[in-house]
Order: sequence, then C-alpha cells, then structure tokens
Amino acid sequence: MTNSDADKDLIARIAARDGAAMRALFARHNVRVFRYLVRQVRNEAVAEELTNEVFLDVWRQAGRFEGRSAASTWMLAIARNKAISAMRKKREETMEDDSAAELLADEGDTPERHAEKQSKASVIRAVIDALSAEHKEVIDLVYYHEKSVREVAEITGTPQATVKTRMHYARKQLGLRLKEAGIDRGWP
Repeated sequence: MTNSDADKDLIARIAARDGAAMRALFARHNVRVFRYLVRQVRNEAVAEELTNEVFLDVWRQAGRFEGRSAASTWMLAIARNKAISAMRKKREETMEDDSAAELLADEGDTPERHAEKQSKASVIRAVIDALSAEHKEVIDLVYYHEKSVREVAEITGTPQATVKTRMHYARKQLGLRLKEAGIDRGWP
C-alpha cells in the first residue's frame, strides 16, 4: 500500500470517527503542514495554532474528502486557506514583522555575525521572500513540499497553466536575484 493509499484509508477511518487514525494522520503530516504554515505566516506560534486548526478541520470534514487528490494536497489546501485568513487578520491588526530585519547588516555586528547573516541559505531565503506572494507560494509548494504542478493547481485553486507561468517567472527572478547577490549556482 502506498503512502497515498494509506492516507486515504486513514481519512476514511477518521470519517468514521476513529481517533487512532486521526493520531496516525497527524503524526505523518503535522510537521509538513507546520513548516508550510511557518513559511506562509512567518510566526511559529501562529503556525502551530493554524496546524491544530487544519487537523481539526480534517477531523470535521473527513467525510467530504473525495480522494481525487492526495491527502497531503487536500491538507495543504486547508492550510493555505487558514494562512490566508490569518494574514488578512494580521494586516487588519497591523502587527509588525521583524523577520526581514534579521537579514540586514547591523553596524554593531561582529564580522563573524555579518558573514553568518550573509550565508548562502540566508541569501536564498531573502531572495525567495522578495518574490510576490503568488510566486513564493508556488516555489514553496514545488521545492519544499515536492508538489506537482497539478497538485499546486489544486491547492491554490488556479489553472495548471497559471502555475506553470508563475513557476517560470519565479525561477527567472530567483536566478537573476541570486546572480546579483553573488550566487551563480544554487537554484535549479
């Protein structure tokens, strides 16, 4: 039985209110959902809360899962909707986001600290963060969650052609920005 088939079986059992199946599904996917949400909302506490909400929705809506897509795709679509709602709420509350400030050089930094901030991973993350929300989301789902174009289209509710176009332009922008940052290789 493949992982996808096992997940579909777990969801069918969850629809029948099998708590053990819910715990098993949570154990298999909570880290993936949490990581996706952290990248979307940029706040671990909010991401943890949203992860719990995603799995609560899975419990409530398991009977509606039709199995046309992978369970992970379905759960990431739920997570995406939760993240969008949380970000809208965040904008309404006008909370500050300090994550970009961490990458800026501070005149009080030691040379070692400055070099650490400029590490390849930090530069790549900063370049990805500079993309538009649509492009960043496609990159995140394809490269960090290993989703296919079809699955990304399902998660985002956009046509596959749009996903391909966004992917093309996102990769082009990443290549240009990484080259400007002195990293000629580091992105496929």
